[in-house]
Amino acid sequence: MSDSAGTVLIANRGEVAVRIARAAHAGGFRVVALYTADEADALHVREADASVCLAGTGAAAYLDIEQITRAATLSEAGFVHPGWGFLSESAAFARSCERAGLVFVGPTPQTLDTFGDKSVARELAIACGVPVLEATTGPTDLDSATRFMTASRGAVIVKAVSGGGGKGVRMVEHVDLLATALERAASEALRSFGRADVYVENYLPRSRHIEVQIVGDGTGAVVHLWTRDCSLQRHHQKVVEIAPAPALDPTTEQRMLDAALRIAGSVRYRGVGTIEFLLDVDNPTEFYFIEGNPRLQVEHGVTEQVTGVDIVRLQLDLCRGATLASLGISQASIGAATGICIEARLTLDTAEPVTISRFVPPTGEGIRTDTGAFVGLTASTDFDPLLAKVLVHRPGTDLTDAVDALVGALMRFDIAGPTTNLAALLDLLAQPDVRRGALTTTLADDLARTATTATPADGGHICSPIAGSVISVTVRSGDVVSRGQVLVVVEAMKMEHEVIAAVSGTIGAVEISVGDQVAVGQALATLHAANRNPVCLGPGPRPPSGVEHARETGPVASVREDTEQNLRRHDLVLDEARPDAIAKRHARGKRTARENVADLCDNGSFVEYGALVIAAQRRRRSVDDLERNTPADGLVAGFGTLDAHGRGAAAAQIAVLAYDYTVLAGTQGLQNHKKAERIFELARRRSTPVVVFAEGGGGRPGDTDNSAKATGMDLGTYVALGRLNARVPTVAIASGRCFAGNAAIVGSCDLAIATEDANIGMGGPAMIAGGGLGTFDADDIGPAPMLADTGAIDVLVANEAAAVSVAKKYLAFFAGTAPEWSATDQQELRHLVPQKRTRTFDIRRVIEVLADTGSVLELRERFGRGMITSLARIEGLPVGLVANNGQQLGGAIDSDGADKLARFLHLCDTYGIAVVSLCDTPGFMVGPASEETGALRHFGRIFVTGPNLSVPLCTVVIRKAYGLGGQAMAGGSFRVPEAIVAWPTGAFGAMGPEGAVRLGFTRELDAIVDPIARQTEFDRLVAEYERDGRAYNAASVFELDDVIDPADTRRVILATVNQPKRAKRPRRHLDAW
Repeated sequence: MSDSAGTVLIANRGEVAVRIARAAHAGGFRVVALYTADEADALHVREADASVCLAGTGAAAYLDIEQITRAATLSEAGFVHPGWGFLSESAAFARSCERAGLVFVGPTPQTLDTFGDKSVARELAIACGVPVLEATTGPTDLDSATRFMTASRGAVIVKAVSGGGGKGVRMVEHVDLLATALERAASEALRSFGRADVYVENYLPRSRHIEVQIVGDGTGAVVHLWTRDCSLQRHHQKVVEIAPAPALDPTTEQRMLDAALRIAGSVRYRGVGTIEFLLDVDNPTEFYFIEGNPRLQVEHGVTEQVTGVDIVRLQLDLCRGATLASLGISQASIGAATGICIEARLTLDTAEPVTISRFVPPTGEGIRTDTGAFVGLTASTDFDPLLAKVLVHRPGTDLTDAVDALVGALMRFDIAGPTTNLAALLDLLAQPDVRRGALTTTLADDLARTATTATPADGGHICSPIAGSVISVTVRSGDVVSRGQVLVVVEAMKMEHEVIAAVSGTIGAVEISVGDQVAVGQALATLHAANRNPVCLGPGPRPPSGVEHARETGPVASVREDTEQNLRRHDLVLDEARPDAIAKRHARGKRTARENVADLCDNGSFVEYGALVIAAQRRRRSVDDLERNTPADGLVAGFGTLDAHGRGAAAAQIAVLAYDYTVLAGTQGLQNHKKAERIFELARRRSTPVVVFAEGGGGRPGDTDNSAKATGMDLGTYVALGRLNARVPTVAIASGRCFAGNAAIVGSCDLAIATEDANIGMGGPAMIAGGGLGTFDADDIGPAPMLADTGAIDVLVANEAAAVSVAKKYLAFFAGTAPEWSATDQQELRHLVPQKRTRTFDIRRVIEVLADTGSVLELRERFGRGMITSLARIEGLPVGLVANNGQQLGGAIDSDGADKLARFLHLCDTYGIAVVSLCDTPGFMVGPASEETGALRHFGRIFVTGPNLSVPLCTVVIRKAYGLGGQAMAGGSFRVPEAIVAWPTGAFGAMGPEGAVRLGFTRELDAIVDPIARQTEFDRLVAEYERDGRAYNAASVFELDDVIDPADTRRVILATVNQPKRAKRPRRHLDAW
């Protein structure tokens, strides 16, 4: 795997390098990371396939153009992705890459020259008719800056000519402070971007920072991915970003979007980037171009969440030469932004290196955390203080709802070791102006200045968040308190507001007593912060667990009675609460529902829904009995993740339902039907795959608590599951007894897995007997091996552990390209197919060698045995692999084989998996016995499925391709596949040679009286037919695209099917059969 055409070197580190590596792996790239000697254990290094240690330390090593270019060449990379910061906007670096024959993943050097010099970029904007603020031209010295500021008669802002990210920026209100500002901005720019030049621009005091995400392919085609608001900044560093920008006048927004497209289109922009504006808050129809950032932005994730576009993957596709048109991307296809996404940047708040001892980012619906941090990392500001970005995506356009959700996520961020800006973020998000979208670029700094106003040398004031009456004072002078500890409670409007310690320390003076009336902002006490300078502390929300170890000391460590009662109630649903029932389950060699869920989901990721539900039998049994013996009403249900480490928590989400056979035999009660319907509906909304452990006895007649229901025929479980069809992958696992309604769930899922001891039937023994159909033992009804023979079960396994393993493997095919793979020596393929046409061989061995090692998952192995359908990978890329099995019916396609093939093609087409067909068939099965199976219609299914595939199809004729069956294996015609090739053993004809000769030369052969002579002539004619049907002859008249070396098959397949994702057709249902 050293092909430079598929190797990308990431010229960056930390979180952005992790993000790029994962996107690159998903796109089929091999990844090379860079690191310095003091960060060899960094997460981005572990994410890569190979790594190169840079000479030097700190940021300087990542600014060494010559060294990084040499590293890319020596590591056989074909592409270099600069990320953000460092050399991402360096035209010199892009040119160095070009000279070395490397593809720079970004704009052209000329575009970087244009946007890399903000003065030049301003001139471009003016030429495009886009307004700008008045500014100096080019690099500006103190004399020029002084003249400009004096003439402006107002505040100015000093900016670095190169770079971005808020570095090299200083606001100046008085001309006598200009010299210092120029010096500091130039020094910061030099350290960050390698260039000290600055310029001066008029300062717009009340403004919003709005940027437009643009994408171009270098042909002049450019689209936008809507706007972001980046107004919330500390010292010109963005801390909170929102997409799309809220509360924008629609006409102004459209003018801004159009302006961005004009600017980007004028330079034939290639790649992704932003065009950025200041919006005048006091005159919100006026905006001004400030800069173009020709690179990936730190805050790109918020746009990804509201558009569904993987911006990093798109960058990589464009650098490979794709165009927007070839990718199916247009402004119309992008559509409107969906919902609202808000991001907060969690950063270090200390200059000293500190080791992270606990690091648990928040998870949950709509939450995404991008990070390069991990437990054991020594966090330092030598590179970048950014630890993580927490994003929350919410439906609708309610900013308050999104802010609340982000606050909740931040409160659950469990980190210990370094001091962070978490409290400051929570303070900022609590501001009314933020919650209603009244944002300005100075809001965060103004808040911070208010919070750090000069205070007496001995401490800082703790102030009241609200006007009201003091009802509790829990501290006295001299008390040592922990961060998060409640100090004072103020009552207002009958609501009690806790005032907490934002840092650990010692209480100084307490200035109020119980019963006092206090005003907003009134000092309540002073707090001497531990191990830091005293500060004035405003109110703040309670920090999350782990921050300053708030739960480990002080009163926060205690558990209130109501919480303790809730914890005890939840304990009752666990396996540990029912040892006898669990022991019986284990004695049968079975796992519990919760054990199966734990095996399927990433450790600790499962979030249960409806854990406190009990059976609807309160009229028959006590609540205590029901709580102890019907936990979760026999259905463990919720959401977890599967391989979040490799895919990210959001992409790895799955819905899981496990019927609990230890609770009323896993039957479907009133409440667990409601739970199942709820989870299925949420899975549809979230587009998450579903796995159901379906063991159970069907509907439960013993529930008595709902007199409003007569029959329960209006329940929505099966409708909600049915509506998932062709939307998300669904998997059913059946083990043990699975009857009636539980069996209906198995039959409705895309994939049915069963253990060998399973019995699955649409009616159990009681129902059969009640219908007067006889008395049967449960073991006689629908044994899994029999169902596998009939095609009702896709995969038959030994036990539940094996079933979970298959489910994981199956779902992984829908998660994209696997970053790591290996393969057998492909030269073996040259020897697996005998030269003699009539000699059989093992097609499964061909598949094993052709596919990545261990990647093959065969479906319906025991049904339609003349046809093989398997999911597999080739160089990590998922493919659907179909093949004729010459050891069954000589490879002829019968009715079962036709159904099996058509359904599998439909499955691949539904979920966007390319198809590879290995053809070795004498044609369709014929004769009276075949026609009695309804072959006419079964064969027709292939001819209406193949031509309508929306995924790439590659057909490889490894031996026979005769008649209609051969055409069927090519999607209906040799002109349907993206490529149709043959091995040298390939043989073609309208039918098999023997049949063709008998049919075509009957009269001539009958005229030969001597049987030996007749056979000799027959053999001659067959040989002639075979010679005419050789692969080379078919290729010579272009019925084939090529005859290939079998050892080259993987390369041909990959070149054929590894294409940009095509536009989806309107959703169709996936046939359950």
